[in-house]
Amino acid sequence: MGLLSNKVERNEIKPGDHIYTYRAVFTYSHHGIFVGGSKVVHFRPERNLDSSIESSSELYDPISPQSACPIFPDCGFRQPNSGVVLSCLDCFLRNGSLYCFEYGVTPSVFLAKVRGGTCTTAVSDPPGTVIHRAMYLLQNGFGNYDIFQNNCEDFALYCKTGLLIMEKLGVGGSGQASSVIGAPLAAILSSPLKLLMPSPVGVATVTAGMYCMSRYATDIGVRSDVIKVAVEDLAVNLGWAASHDEAAQENEASNRQLMTL
Repeated sequence: MGLLSNKVERNEIKPGDHIYTYRAVFTYSHHGIFVGGSKVVHFRPERNLDSSIESSSELYDPISPQSACPIFPDCGFRQPNSGVVLSCLDCFLRNGSLYCFEYGVTPSVFLAKVRGGTCTTAVSDPPGTVIHRAMYLLQNGFGNYDIFQNNCEDFALYCKTGLLIMEKLGVGGSGQASSVIGAPLAAILSSPLKLLMPSPVGVATVTAGMYCMSRYATDIGVRSDVIKVAVEDLAVNLGWAASHDEAAQENEASNRQLMTL
């Protein structure tokens, strides 16, 4: 991997790696955790898993369900009402190139990366811990997919670091989401400088600097609103447990009513 590209070959990735591939001619990227055995655990919008219609409004993974994999019978496995999916590497890539997300990069390297969603200053946990989180979430889900606050990159970042963003009013940990928001914001903030800087080059330089700093400020490795959360406690911290308990209570009440009839 280099400064300009994180592209790797298949024989270079290891279990526990955070991998991604680009879709729609590099418009966006889709992320997942390589768990070994040519298998990837990744997070997708649940509604796309149940629909055969391809949606162009989804930023991170607007793809129709894959046909039955001829190589791996368990390819496409997921729990009901969950967007966390187990796929083979071929189906995950969909003929795209393979890239490996970088962890523990220096601030200078992070800022040098023009595109978001390729690296973080946060340090990865050991591969065994990463795989345990991914497989646990495959069985228990990762909540509702949200394009800005809980997407496929957020899923992979959590599996790798165990870090959870507690402030849910802003953008999540996704570098792609930060880029989508940061670019227009930088352009807006730099607009008044056009009156002070007659040179378009000067304005462009300032805008680019603001864009990079906005990405850096939202990086999960430097944010102050993150905490380390065990995967077994994730549902409680995100409020999923309450909804699960309510559903269980409703089912129990329904069963009692049936027994009295």
